[in-house]
Amino acid sequence: MPDPEPKKKKRPFHRVRKRGTRSTADGEHRPVLLAEVLRVLDPKPGQVLVDGTLGFAGHSFELLKLLGPDGKLIATDLDLANLPPADEKLREVGFPFALHHGNFAGLPAVLAENGHAGIDGFLADLGMSSMQVDDRSRGFSFMRDGPLDMRMDRSRGKTAADLLNGMSEAELAAAFRDLGDEPMADSIAAAIVKARPLTMTLQLRDLIEAAAPVQVLRGPGRPPARKQRLLPATRVFQSLRILVNRELANLTHLLRTLPDLLRPGSTAAIICFHSGEDRIVKAAFREGVRTGIYSAASDDPIRPSEQEKLDNPRCRSAKLRWARTAVTGIES
Repeated sequence: MPDPEPKKKKRPFHRVRKRGTRSTADGEHRPVLLAEVLRVLDPKPGQVLVDGTLGFAGHSFELLKLLGPDGKLIATDLDLANLPPADEKLREVGFPFALHHGNFAGLPAVLAENGHAGIDGFLADLGMSSMQVDDRSRGFSFMRDGPLDMRMDRSRGKTAADLLNGMSEAELAAAFRDLGDEPMADSIAAAIVKARPLTMTLQLRDLIEAAAPVQVLRGPGRPPARKQRLLPATRVFQSLRILVNRELANLTHLLRTLPDLLRPGSTAAIICFHSGEDRIVKAAFREGVRTGIYSAASDDPIRPSEQEKLDNPRCRSAKLRWARTAVTGIES
């Protein structure tokens, strides 16, 4: 009797991709909602625009081309490694620009250094670049092994490993709930404390998957279906990144100072990938309209088209919101 056919080894759940979708290639970065950003900001020759999250200059490159020789692009980025390739790319345009290493929360000082009291438009893309995700040494992804760092600015601050090994169980659980909406936050936090010290991304991922296994729904003749939209590892890694880089605090500070920097009739556009960030932006823009700081703001977020999500799956959770200053803004 012939040997039975060996069973095919099942792939780990976190590696399963929906058939028919494409993946952004390693080392490739695509600016999210580019056409929508250009339409919302509507750059004009001679204007001064700020890109608060420069990255690899995907958005900035197209914005700068529209500003002309009499305009100027000012850009900031927390990741020092992003500045040299972005500088090289923007030099191809040939129009004035200035790049600064730092957080957009320090924008007033950056504008003063460049001799500007006000700006005609502002953009922030709060997502990570594909290069950051794909670089295992940064520790942002649980798909490849690397040190648990997660700092956007690697010259300062605590790493994800520092926080994981130093925070209490209650503090970790609260972070996973508040920043990641993780329903199994308590179980994951308890498992982390028991297994400490943690230093590597796959070490943390395996621990999370053991503490909060993905639940699937099965029925007669039906394939398994996800019960959660995001895997627990995705939620926890997201929470840690936000915590390490103080992202919500920096965003809140930016939204308080931004109206004082925008000239009359100027537009601010912010792309969020996290529900907590989006809620903060939505509330700030709506309050600005209510108090007369802004003359208008988007009622609903602008989302990627189905084609863009197919071409770049990492953009699928992006939400773009905008607000425009009233005619009684500051004089430049």
